[in-house]
Amino acid sequence: MPVALDTLRSAAGIRIAIDRGGTFCDVYATFAHRPPVILKVLSIDAAYPDAPTEAIRRVLEIGYDTAIPRGELLDLSGIEVIRMGTTVATKWGEKTAFLVSEGFRDLLHIGNQSRPDLFDLSAKRPGVLYERVIEVKERVLLADVYRLEGLPVVLGTSGERIQVEHVPDAGECRKHLQSLYDDGFRSLAISFLHSYTYPKHEILVADIAREVGFIHVSLSSQLSPMIRIVPRANSATADAYLTPELQKYLQGMLQFMQSDGGLVNAEAFSGLRAILSGPAGGVVGIAKTCWDEKLKVPLIGFDMGGTSTDVSRFDGRFEHLMESTTAGVTIQSPQLDINTVAAGGGSLLLWQNGLLKVGPQSAGASPGPACYRKGGPLTTTDANVFLGRLLPAHFPRIFGPDENQSLDADVVREKFTALAKQISTDTGVEKTPEEIALGFLTVATEAMCLPIRAISEARGYDPSSHHLAVFGGAGGQSACDVAVALDMSRILIHKSSAILSAFGLAKAELVDESQESFSIIADDSSFDILRSRLAILRVRSEGRLIAQGFTKSQLSSMSYLNMRYDGSDATLMIAVESSHDFVQVFKAKHHQEFGFSLEGRSVWVDDLRVYFGSTGWIDAGVYKLGQLTPGSVIKGPAIILDATQTIVVTPSAVAMVLDDHVVVDIDPENVDSEGKTDDPLAVDPIRLSVFGHRFMSIAEQMGRTLQKTSVSVNIKERLDFSCALFDPDGRLVANAPHVPAMLGSMQFAVRWQHEHWKGRLHDGDVILSNSAVSGGVHLPDITIVTPVFDDSGRDIIFYVASRGHHADVGGQTPGSMPPFSKTIYDEGASILTFKVLLVEEPLKHPGGKGTRALKDNLSDINAQIAATYKGVGLVKNLVSKYTLPVVQMYMYAIQSTAEEAVRQLLRKFSKRHSGKALVAFDRMDDGSPIALRIDIDRESGSATFDFTGTGPEVYGNWNAPRAIVNSSIIYALRCLLASDIPLNQGCMTPINVIIPDGCFLKPSADAAVCAGNVLTSQRLTDVVLRAFEACAAHMTNTRITDPEIMERRYPVILRRFSLRPGSGGKGRYHGGDGVVRDIEFRRTVQCSILSDPGALGVNLWISKDAQGKERALSIGGKNTAPMAKGDRIVIMTPGGGGYGTSNE
Repeated sequence: MPVALDTLRSAAGIRIAIDRGGTFCDVYATFAHRPPVILKVLSIDAAYPDAPTEAIRRVLEIGYDTAIPRGELLDLSGIEVIRMGTTVATKWGEKTAFLVSEGFRDLLHIGNQSRPDLFDLSAKRPGVLYERVIEVKERVLLADVYRLEGLPVVLGTSGERIQVEHVPDAGECRKHLQSLYDDGFRSLAISFLHSYTYPKHEILVADIAREVGFIHVSLSSQLSPMIRIVPRANSATADAYLTPELQKYLQGMLQFMQSDGGLVNAEAFSGLRAILSGPAGGVVGIAKTCWDEKLKVPLIGFDMGGTSTDVSRFDGRFEHLMESTTAGVTIQSPQLDINTVAAGGGSLLLWQNGLLKVGPQSAGASPGPACYRKGGPLTTTDANVFLGRLLPAHFPRIFGPDENQSLDADVVREKFTALAKQISTDTGVEKTPEEIALGFLTVATEAMCLPIRAISEARGYDPSSHHLAVFGGAGGQSACDVAVALDMSRILIHKSSAILSAFGLAKAELVDESQESFSIIADDSSFDILRSRLAILRVRSEGRLIAQGFTKSQLSSMSYLNMRYDGSDATLMIAVESSHDFVQVFKAKHHQEFGFSLEGRSVWVDDLRVYFGSTGWIDAGVYKLGQLTPGSVIKGPAIILDATQTIVVTPSAVAMVLDDHVVVDIDPENVDSEGKTDDPLAVDPIRLSVFGHRFMSIAEQMGRTLQKTSVSVNIKERLDFSCALFDPDGRLVANAPHVPAMLGSMQFAVRWQHEHWKGRLHDGDVILSNSAVSGGVHLPDITIVTPVFDDSGRDIIFYVASRGHHADVGGQTPGSMPPFSKTIYDEGASILTFKVLLVEEPLKHPGGKGTRALKDNLSDINAQIAATYKGVGLVKNLVSKYTLPVVQMYMYAIQSTAEEAVRQLLRKFSKRHSGKALVAFDRMDDGSPIALRIDIDRESGSATFDFTGTGPEVYGNWNAPRAIVNSSIIYALRCLLASDIPLNQGCMTPINVIIPDGCFLKPSADAAVCAGNVLTSQRLTDVVLRAFEACAAHMTNTRITDPEIMERRYPVILRRFSLRPGSGGKGRYHGGDGVVRDIEFRRTVQCSILSDPGALGVNLWISKDAQGKERALSIGGKNTAPMAKGDRIVIMTPGGGGYGTSNE
């Protein structure tokens, strides 16, 4: 709609804040001479072309007190400012090209190879945001330790030393850019290796692009000057894709909310900063409306919408993240720390495998919940309608096909009645429809508590010491339940909470931010250097704000340091006060969040940042908020309504109405525990679903602690680890979905230690092991087992354990994965069992060597112990809340649930194959056979997996311990179920495994096994899936190390990292392409490789003679070679293979 700025009207002092969401635009407007106005406008409506413009038109009608027809020019003279937050950033964007260093054209296609859903056999690779990629011949090398002769050394902006190997050729760049421009590209993203510390090459190419005529150029070095090229390049492409589209909205006096919670003027707004700008407004809203500077009680922000719930934490300062993943794409950008869970008003309510499930699927706007009269499924909203928490009589008559009917409570009752009958039939437990509906709300509450625990408990904060600040359209309906579940005593609900994101926009401050990469040890000697660099950034931001019309006296600033321990990548953002005790602040925060400190290690600064700027039906009173005067006290049960929200006050709560808030206090003595049953030791399907969430939450929080506190690339970057919870006998209860090979194998280690130490363990003991004899898989995978004792300290009630892949544990070759190992002693230190608190001399064997990375080993073991201690604390909290008999009863019930799901799966396959045995066969590269026959007893739903016919133990290292066989089977079964069931020992209870003695799947104690975990495990999974006729393969979930991290941590140059076009096979259907990694060594090293080359895989050793002539040697799939300085290894992995003729 065209906008006229020259029409005069008397100033009305109108200030408009708009949160443009996917479904609604929430509007908060203030006027000079009238009360504020709250509006909700549909984001997409055929009646108008643009929702924000429509919102402004409606506000002007109120402010000018006159009708303004749609399509008429809007007179903005009475508007002082318009502020907007938006989710449009994630919807669509501009045609974009991507320029990257030569050899890395497929960098973002490859990504980090993590799988968002570990068990999805039809997973799709996330797409990229650009349409064309150009490789630029340019290269800079890190030179702090290793240097190439003949190249000058310069200092990067981070303080790291750099060598420039290739400067971009201006003529070549101009030619490529002109070609892009001629083909219609106008937006460009540029990301070169190590540009975070040496941005000159990106700036050079950007200047040429602007001369050619590109309207928007995004430089990764300016948007995100931090190490890791993959998220930095994603950030640049996201910005180039989004910003031009967003700029089309920027007209008039607009200011935009950023993801970090600050405002910028329209011309400075970046698409990269817009991705979470809507939720950021809500966080600012609770900070401005609910924070009490005198009491200083920290807040948990709880924003419940239609499809998801966002949670955040505020303790007087905003907590920021520098990296996040949206729609499968990891980006680097400062943004408020907001955790999201797919549980909202539209979340589907499902009964699956004996458990109540809420989400993650949503009914959306169409058809919407069942009560919308459009044939929709049961949702959380329907449960609230059915239980009288939402009152149809107070809703507008806008539902049904003709949008003229009220909410349909009758169809909701019919659906819940039918579902209650089904659940009673399946479980034998009689449940009323009301109990089922309330049970689903209890499960939804638990799902929404998971992200709250992640930002509180997982970081050393007790959620019960916080107030719950509630906002969002559905927040008031669940606030009391969430507070009770987290033992929180007070809820704060602002009267504008339903549109608090827009309200936060109205209250937010204009900000500017400067950041640069900087690498220095933080101590007294570096304080002056850091202070001077921060001052430079401060002056830079001040200049930009003064240019926008501010005076210096109006400005305030905060300075931050991104800090980490030496050798670790777990950074914490530390605010810099006037004193220089920020090192101690970092250490204290690290200890609080992770549970330990790394004494004797230096603390590094990586980045500098300056920021400016449960009963039956009961009668409940219904109250209209607008009619309640300040000081009114409402005892629950009650419902408080206004035009935009419903607040449910439960029987255990009391609400007090203040001028701007509704404060709800929870009486802990009057709380009725969720899902309460007459017999606490009778398994209840509602509580069973709640405990499923609780057990998994413990394993996931352990995993987050381990990832954050580890130092090695394998655990920190590649995520080669797993954490789990076990019953008192060492059987698996809950395993976070980390690395598949570890999923079902850890319980062998825990059970072995349980039997070995029976009666001799004490509270606080920690056990370490890695031997295949004691349940390990290969020696680099070290397992830490910690028993959880009852309050008396006499009986073990649970075990918690963590397993991580260590970079080196000794052996013949660095990395402890020697290609030609023949016995276990060739591969490193084999530890049967070891109490970490004791000091023992390790046994020595001829030819064996000790670890080459002891410092990292000890740090990672520390991190693993911290993870298990986190688990111990969470288990004890759970027992304290529910009592030990109840917790253990549901622990065993969860295992039974998984068992029954597997039995049903096996019965289905037996019926499909008419009771015939399932058979599969394959061979390893040396010809060793893997034979599998699966006989299923349809009546009992059990099966025998018989590996008779598998080849004998090999005189090599691809023997696979029994634990690996178990992992392959449990992983394949979980994938085939295609349903979210608990992954635990119950999955294997119906399974009998037969492995002949002496075969390479049941090797002797001295057998070499290092390749069994990485190669044989994949082939085993192939065989199991083939037996079930599943078109899938492999089970890995480790990440690929970022090229810049690889070059910083190791003496290598990554010359090429790309796809192998066409290697996925020929035919109508083909698998994924393999990749090429060309690695040059910067010093003499011993290089080992373990792989399955297959028909297409190739590994080349490229060396040079005295005259510089290259010589390429194929080194096969398993080998070791002495690489000289300048030698390269080129790894070309096989593709997925093709099927069917191309003309089918």
